[in-house]
Amino acid sequence: MYVDKIANFIDAEGRLKAYPSKRKRQIFSLYYLASKFEPGKRYTEKQINQILQDWHTFGDWAMLRRDLYEGRFLNREKDCSFYWLEDLQPTLASFGIENDGFASANLS
Repeated sequence: MYVDKIANFIDAEGRLKAYPSKRKRQIFSLYYLASKFEPGKRYTEKQINQILQDWHTFGDWAMLRRDLYEGRFLNREKDCSFYWLEDLQPTLASFGIENDGFASANLS
């Protein structure tokens, strides 16, 4: 999702090679990373970290995990024991971004 918006930040293996400095592209990057998680599956923090490590090259999976959670792409137990992909992903409008012809993903 939105990979065309962040193509300059994706390497030949499909990994995010840098986190964009512009917030709009960061949001597109989060949509891209969120697409790597399976709807309905529960993940441990270690599993989340591994998936993020597999899909980026700049070594800051903790920041990406936090941004995915704070952006409401992922949710978690209060004790951080389990994470899951939100069924209804945030809309671009929820970030103050115009739609650009794309709708939010309903992953249920």
